[in-house]
Amino acid sequence: MADAIEFSLTGLDELLGKLDEVSFDMKRKGGRFALRRAAQVIRDAAKQNAKRMDDPETAEDISANIAERWNGRLFKATGNLGFRVGVLGGAGGSKTSDQLSSLPGKDTRHWRYLEFGSENNRATPFMRPALEQSIGAATDTFVREYDKALDRAIKRARKKAAAGG
Repeated sequence: MADAIEFSLTGLDELLGKLDEVSFDMKRKGGRFALRRAAQVIRDAAKQNAKRMDDPETAEDISANIAERWNGRLFKATGNLGFRVGVLGGAGGSKTSDQLSSLPGKDTRHWRYLEFGSENNRATPFMRPALEQSIGAATDTFVREYDKALDRAIKRARKKAAAGG
């Protein structure tokens, strides 16, 4: 008959507390911050591309309307973090010229014709190449910022565990 072996794990509560703190921090804070920084890299590349295409003689400035925005719909539906990079005002849709002229770059609905072309005009994309050109830099930025956030979360978890809370 085999002898029973008993053992006890100590410090497991501390480890579970650290894991909870790290996962919450990384999903809600650090991950979102790192992802925003990566989206800003792509946004900046798109702005540079748009500046080359903008007509300086008009009041409209596509590059001023390029922005990154939190994708709350994706987060609510799946729990995944996400940012969108696009042109403010979008396609215009039901918005009036007065509503769109209050944007930083004014009414720039014509960006879609530049990006995607039409039956009369060839496409001269500036958004898609911005993503293609800066995907490596955006990925590196995300990894670097996420690593820093992870280090901060671990440091906070250690401090919390040492305080006994």
